[in-house]
Amino acid sequence: MSAPRSKRLRRLGAVSASVVAGLLLVVVLMNAAVARVGSKAIRESIADLEVAPVAIVLGAGMRADGTPSDALADRLAQAVDLYRARTVSKLLLSGDHGVDDYDEVNGMRRFVLDHGVAPEDVFCDHAGFSTWATFVRAREVFGVTRAIVVTQRFHLDRALYTAHVNGIEAQGVPCDARTYAHAARYELRELGSRCKAWLQAHGIGSGARVSGPPIAIDGDGRASWDRFD
Repeated sequence: MSAPRSKRLRRLGAVSASVVAGLLLVVVLMNAAVARVGSKAIRESIADLEVAPVAIVLGAGMRADGTPSDALADRLAQAVDLYRARTVSKLLLSGDHGVDDYDEVNGMRRFVLDHGVAPEDVFCDHAGFSTWATFVRAREVFGVTRAIVVTQRFHLDRALYTAHVNGIEAQGVPCDARTYAHAARYELRELGSRCKAWLQAHGIGSGARVSGPPIAIDGDGRASWDRFD
């Protein structure tokens, strides 16, 4: 290999390493910014939470038989506990119901009704296709300004950050009740998801589609229902 070519390759390697290092630094800084804001609103137990009008429960997968995944079941169970403790008076169930053959939201609704939540206190957001969409719609469609966010620890700081930048005063307690399959993958995915949330908060990236008439969170939740299968 000639000396000039070898020098060019070393220079290219150095530039590539600098670019990778720069990108990694950006990822670290974005993650730190999201975690710093979100973590301030994390509490360690339900007893530490301030009373709020509504608990926002984020979807987390539904099995083929219509029952919630382990992660989603734990979210719903914590929401029921919050309701029973009168820490919240309403539940907003937000999930993916973009196609007829995949319906998180009605499965979530069925769970909380089966556990004693009054029908009029259950609100459904059928277009909660992402964490960002959930909180944009919570604010713009349902008029939520203060809430308790229900999700697992790996996701909670990003969810609380997203609530905050969308004008919702929120707090939350991790609802981890077990060890979840693919937990390491979820943690790794959060590195990119926090970056995306930071970009969306600064006007970069697609926003949620906000459509439909407003449904006041202090009204009757059945106004947001569609049907049971």
